[in-house]
Amino acid sequence: MDAIPLALDGYLAAEPEQGDREDSVSWRLTCSTGTDHLVEEAVIPCTTTQPQIAHALLTERQPGDLLRVTGIVTLPDTAGGILQLHVETLEVLWAAPLLDTGEEITAISTTAEADCGRAIEALSEALTGLGQAAPGAGPSIRIHISPAGALGSGLEHCRSVDIVPSLAHRLADYVDTMSCHLDSERPDNVVLDADTLADLADLFDGIDLTDLTNTVLNATRPESRPAVTRAMDDMFGDMPAPEDIDP
Repeated sequence: MDAIPLALDGYLAAEPEQGDREDSVSWRLTCSTGTDHLVEEAVIPCTTTQPQIAHALLTERQPGDLLRVTGIVTLPDTAGGILQLHVETLEVLWAAPLLDTGEEITAISTTAEADCGRAIEALSEALTGLGQAAPGAGPSIRIHISPAGALGSGLEHCRSVDIVPSLAHRLADYVDTMSCHLDSERPDNVVLDADTLADLADLFDGIDLTDLTNTVLNATRPESRPAVTRAMDDMFGDMPAPEDIDP
């Protein structure tokens, strides 16, 4: 049979299983090509006889962990044989949150899980499109996207997107800009006190809309007055027409 060296990134799909020998372990790795196409995902059977890797898998790792493995792929001699990756090194890229086995875990509703999956699809598709359009050297930064919390049935939503460094800097700038915009908005849970509300009410009650309209339209070029009037109508309600305003 042929042996091929291979390195893979993938999510631990289920609990690792003890092999026939004390230092052997078998597990399944859910891998993606870095695109948003499900048909390009694969579950790779893995095995190892390295004692340290076997111990780590059986005692420290859990489904949902993102792993990087290197080893030798063994191709089967027959069509009914099993393809396996015999792992020689293992690196943990991201550890799924530990489960509290002493408490009952509330299952995520089907609707919430579907919404999460659609959001991941949209984000990965957008990032993939940006990565394809971005100029520069080949991709060197990998972004992993997955549902938060313990992964089980959500493994099919996991995505990996490769981008170039210049695009990573642009994305960082966009996030900073978006954060500044969100911080400038009034939080929904802020409630104005009664005195402030009364002061605001008095202020707006004291505005003479006719005087306001006169002042604005007299400062507006004649050809722009219809558009300004429509804008003020949208803001304050039905305003007097330009021809009804004293010059």
